[in-house]
Amino acid sequence: MTTKGGARLIAAGILLSRLFGLVRQKVIAHFLGTADAADVLASAFRIPNFLQNLFGEGVLSASFIPVYAKLLAAGKREEAGRIAGAVATLLALTTTVLVLLGVVAAPWLVDVITPGFDGSKREMAVFLVRIITPGVGVLVLSAWCLGVLNSHRRFFLSYVSPVLWNLAMIAAMLWKGPQETPEQLVVTAAWASVVGSLLQFLVQVPAVWRLERGLRFAPDTASPLVRTVAARFGTVVVGRGVVQVSGFVDTAIASLVSAGSVATLNYAQAISMLPVSLFGMSVSAAELPAMSGETGTPEEVARALRGRLDRGLARIAYFVIPSAVAFLLLGGVIAGGLYEGGAFTAESGRWVWAALGGAAVGLLAGTMGRLYASASYALGDTSAPLRFALLRVSLGAVLGWGSALFLPTLLDVDARWGVAALTASSGAAAWVEFLLLRRAITRRVGATGVAGVRIAQLWACAVLPAAGAYVLARALDGWTPWLLAAVVLGAYGAGYLLLTRLARLDDARRT
Repeated sequence: MTTKGGARLIAAGILLSRLFGLVRQKVIAHFLGTADAADVLASAFRIPNFLQNLFGEGVLSASFIPVYAKLLAAGKREEAGRIAGAVATLLALTTTVLVLLGVVAAPWLVDVITPGFDGSKREMAVFLVRIITPGVGVLVLSAWCLGVLNSHRRFFLSYVSPVLWNLAMIAAMLWKGPQETPEQLVVTAAWASVVGSLLQFLVQVPAVWRLERGLRFAPDTASPLVRTVAARFGTVVVGRGVVQVSGFVDTAIASLVSAGSVATLNYAQAISMLPVSLFGMSVSAAELPAMSGETGTPEEVARALRGRLDRGLARIAYFVIPSAVAFLLLGGVIAGGLYEGGAFTAESGRWVWAALGGAAVGLLAGTMGRLYASASYALGDTSAPLRFALLRVSLGAVLGWGSALFLPTLLDVDARWGVAALTASSGAAAWVEFLLLRRAITRRVGATGVAGVRIAQLWACAVLPAAGAYVLARALDGWTPWLLAAVVLGAYGAGYLLLTRLARLDDARRT
C-alpha cells in the first residue's frame, strides 16, 4: 500500500472516530453545558489521559515502529514477533504499576492539575479519576496494537476503533441522561469510558494475531533491539510527558480563569484537534513506517525523505490553512452547530469561538511539526524533539499564565477571554517548536517545506470564501444552529475547493 493510500485510510478512520467524538461532546454539552459537572468530567479525563499519551501511540510510533518496521522490511518475521511481544509485555507491566499509582495518588493529582477545584467539586474529580484510570491503561495496550498494524500497513482498523469508545459513552449518557442529575451522569460516563476502552482494545486483537503469529510475550531485556526500543522509549516518554504537562498547565490555568473555563477549553480542543488529527496525524503516521524503511546511501535516504516531507507538508497545508481561517471567522457557527442545545447556550458557544480563534494561531505550525517530528524519529533522533518540546511547553506556560490571568484585567474585558489568550499563547509556542524542528531536519536531509507562493495562495483561497460565509451566517441569523452550520460551512468548503481548483493546485484536483 502506498503512503498516500495509507494516509487516506488513517484520515478516514480518524474522521469517523472524531465525528463520533464530537457527537459525544454534543451529548455532554446537552446534558451538562459549562456547569461544574462539565468542568469536573473534562478535568477527570485529562488526568488519566496523561498515562495514555505518555505510553500510547506517539511514544510507540517513535520508538517501536521504526525498529519493528525495519525487521519486517528485511524479512525477519520471527525476530519481529519476539520484539513485538517483548515490548507488549514490558508495556503491560509498566502500565499496570502506573495505573495503581494513579488510583492511589488521585487526590494529589487533582490538587496539582486543577487548583481551582475545592469542596464537592474536588471530591467528585478524585472519584472520577479513580474510575477512568484503569480504562486508560487498557488504551495503552490498544496503542501497541496500532503500532503492529501500522507497521504491516494495516491502517484503518486501529484509527477507527475509538468509535467504540465514543459509542459506549454516547449510549450510556443518552440512556441515563434524562433520568440522572449531572453529578450522577458524570459517574455513568466514567464507567462507560472503561467499557469503551476494553472494546477498543479487543476489536484489534484478532487482526494483530493474524498478522503476527510469532508473538512471544516475555520481557526479553537481553535483546539489543529491545534495548534500542527501550532507550528511545525513555527519551520519547520524557518528551511526551513534557507535552502532557503543557495540557495540564492549560487546564490548571483555565481552572483559575473563571467557572466553566475548563469545560470551554475542552469543547474548543475537541474541535481544534480535528484538523490536527485528520491531516497531521494521518500523514505523519502513514509516513513514519515508510521513512523508517528507506534504504540506500545517506544521500539517497536524504533525497527520499525530502520528497516525502515536501509532499506531506503540502497536503497538510492544503487542509489546515482553511481550518484555521474557519476557526477565526466561523468559530461561532461551528460551536453552535455542534454543541448548542439543552444546557449549552448561544453564550457558551461564543466563548468556545473565542478559544478556537486563539487555537487558530498555532494550528498550522502544530500540525506540520508532527511530520517533522516523525522524520526525526525515522532518522533515529529522539532527543531533538524532546529539547524543542521542553522549550515549547516552558514558553507556552509562561505566556499562557501571564496572558490568561492578567491580560483581561489590563484590557478591562470579561475574564473568560483568558481562555482565548491561553490557546493563542500555546499556538505562539508551537511556532517556535516548528521552526526548530524544521531547522534540525534541514541540517540532516536538506531544505524542505512549502513554497511561500503556495502558502499565500492557500490563505487567499481560504479567506475570501470565509468572509462570504461570515456574511451569509449573519444574514441567516436565527436559523437552527445545526442547519446554519451545515449551510454556511458547506458554502465555505465549496468556495475554497473551487478557488483552489481555479488556482490549479494539485491537492484540489486530488480532493
